[in-house]
Amino acid sequence: MMEGKSAFKDSSRLPTIDLVSITQALVVAECLSFHRAARVLGNEPSTVGRRVRALEDVLGVSLFERTSAGVRPTTAGARFFEQARAVLRQLDDAVQVAGAAGRGVIGHLNIGILSSMAAGFLREVIRAYRARHAKVEMHILEGASREQIALVRENRLDVAFVLGAPDLPNCEVAQLWTEQIFVALPKAHKLCDCDEITWESLRHEKVILCQSELGGAIHDRLITRLAQFGYSPWVERLDVGREALMHLVAMGLGVSFTSEATVATPFPEVTFRPIGGDAARIPFSAVRLPNNDNPALRRFWSLARDMSKKWEKQPRDAAVAASAKPKKSKLISDSHHSHVVPADARSPDVKRQRVSGDRSRRASTRASGAADRGARRPNRG
Repeated sequence: MMEGKSAFKDSSRLPTIDLVSITQALVVAECLSFHRAARVLGNEPSTVGRRVRALEDVLGVSLFERTSAGVRPTTAGARFFEQARAVLRQLDDAVQVAGAAGRGVIGHLNIGILSSMAAGFLREVIRAYRARHAKVEMHILEGASREQIALVRENRLDVAFVLGAPDLPNCEVAQLWTEQIFVALPKAHKLCDCDEITWESLRHEKVILCQSELGGAIHDRLITRLAQFGYSPWVERLDVGREALMHLVAMGLGVSFTSEATVATPFPEVTFRPIGGDAARIPFSAVRLPNNDNPALRRFWSLARDMSKKWEKQPRDAAVAASAKPKKSKLISDSHHSHVVPADARSPDVKRQRVSGDRSRRASTRASGAADRGARRPNRG
């Protein structure tokens, strides 16, 4: 144990050593002279000499052999300086690591999530934080909001992203973003032609939903909205995951709902369309303990709050792409084949053949017209 005074601790019998004395003794060992070491250190030679002698007294061994030409380390001194240099390097590394951890440059960050990160605010926050703090180890845990909040309170999670904006005693809650609700339709469904869908237009549809927290929230929105119009929707809650649910939609077993962040993941034969109106948006919040002093969390929380201020004003690429109706291709029939081929899918050779055929037909038409004119011309012979 190293402290500022030169003395023995009776309890441990280990010397308390002044780090300044060790540092100055190392400089003397490098310079092989008290005078040269004093010039390097900016001290008086007598001051350096007193510190080295005090260190030797604490250690109970001579570190230097004094001669008229200077000093040189003793055998014991050489061993001591070798070990001291290694210890000081480790101490310096420890100081650097502690400073980096204190600044949030390194460390650990445990994050709880509820929904998909295929797109949306949560994905962008984590991507931005990772780009700025690549040395921070991030651990992601997916689960229901209630489970995530419990882990935050147990200090097993630093932050949890949950559905809604819950009022949680002893926790700090910040609503950061909202996501639009999208309806998932079979590809041939008549509502696929709509850019935006109303709740009322789904009144006669069979709705299939997951037994999940998000599915429950959307179910409540659907029931509330259709009840305002006097309708009772046909809803079936299934004990399946999202992927299986989307395949059931593709097979025509019903329509379903999902959030904005998930529509970036395509599914065969499924089309996503946004639900219109303010009631079609679901809020999401971040939860943490106010006394969590993890520097990595402080930087992550600050980044998330800053990005949240701009996020709601930005267009949603994933939502726009998912809700955009595909442009209808101009189709042409091919008499030599039974299938229909889009015009822009033809190869250059086929196009050149068409051009060549058009030219041949035009030439044939001109020749035919000339022959007809020749036949009609009176014979003056």
